[in-house]
Amino acid sequence: MTQLTRRTGLFFEEFEIGDSIESVGRTITEADIVQFAMLSGDWNQIHTDAEYSKTQMMGERIAHGLLVLSVATGLATRLGFMEDTVMAFMGLEWEFRQAVKIGDTVHVRATVAEKKEVKRLGGGFVWFKVEVLNQNGQKVQRGTWKVLVKSKEAQA
Repeated sequence: MTQLTRRTGLFFEEFEIGDSIESVGRTITEADIVQFAMLSGDWNQIHTDAEYSKTQMMGERIAHGLLVLSVATGLATRLGFMEDTVMAFMGLEWEFRQAVKIGDTVHVRATVAEKKEVKRLGGGFVWFKVEVLNQNGQKVQRGTWKVLVKSKEAQA
């Protein structure tokens, strides 16, 4: 397995199965949770009511699973390897494995799992095995992202 090191858009041909890259960390804040609740309309008490949350399984407020997924996409984008070469995010299969609490720091590990050239689309599909890990190295979310990536040939 090689480490992806180039930080600007990689073309379809440049991805190799087993290539891997990790992002920097990002700490989840109370403000993140409140802003996500406002944006999404998801005001579930487990996210927004400290007193209610004390009586629940986690004993405190937790981040929305979709907030953490959104943060993960942002962290992946900051890595730069998809900049200007990804034509479309095509889909995902995703699991929420562990709660993320206020103050937890998450980062992303993405590994190329599969690729398929689709010349008529000007590139090909790349499937990434993506893991979101907390500050203790525990996988809090994981799954597969499918993206359509430009080919060098189509760029020329």
